Amino acid sequence: MSSIELIKPRIVTFEKTFPMMEYNTARPKMLIPEYGRNVQKMIDFAIQLPSRDERNKAARAIIEVMGQLNPHLRDTDDYRHVLWTHLFIMSDFKIDVDSPYPIPTSEDILLKPDLLKYPKNRIRYGHYGHNVQKMISNVASIENDEEREIVTNRLANLMKKLYVSYNNEAVENEVILEQLVELSDGKLKLSNANELTATQQILKSIGVQPSNLNRNKKISKGKFKKKR
Repeated sequence: MSSIELIKPRIVTFEKTFPMMEYNTARPKMLIPEYGRNVQKMIDFAIQLPSRDERNKAARAIIEVMGQLNPHLRDTDDYRHVLWTHLFIMSDFKIDVDSPYPIPTSEDILLKPDLLKYPKNRIRYGHYGHNVQKMISNVASIENDEEREIVTNRLANLMKKLYVSYNNEAVENEVILEQLVELSDGKLKLSNANELTATQQILKSIGVQPSNLNRNKKISKGKFKKKR
């Protein structure tokens, strides 16, 4: 007796015991795999029900099961609306039931939003940002000399505060005025640099103690001190 004849009865027994074995590669693709294959089969079964009343009852029961399988969805706004939308998606929009929410279509789900235009503005100093550059342009267009000087002074103090907040270190007033002239293309100038708010006052307003700042500066200097 050949080896094939010996194992043939075992093959027949295996086929009788497991007649409906399925592999994932042979199964249809699940549109939302998070709910599992059983929920997908339940939805496929509900689609085939002849009575609309039966389909409605089946759909409500499936919604309850979907909510239990994904309790985290309850943290989202109107989570039952999300579940009903998922039900229609998993049915490939073929299930004909009465929904308490507007029934979505494939066009609504597949509709892609318009691309947002990314700003391509050139920013000379990142710690000031684009808004400060716009403010400088607006202040430079003020015709009244006295009003322009007052606003320029406030703008320079804002620039100093942003500089100190970003770099977390002291800055000379002359540096702020030079950058103001640069960003305004020479249209805005302040003659007295001492009119700006003191650096220590700005540091206190943003919660940085000047003593700690000085100690950090000494530590950083010592850290990078050249070894002999």
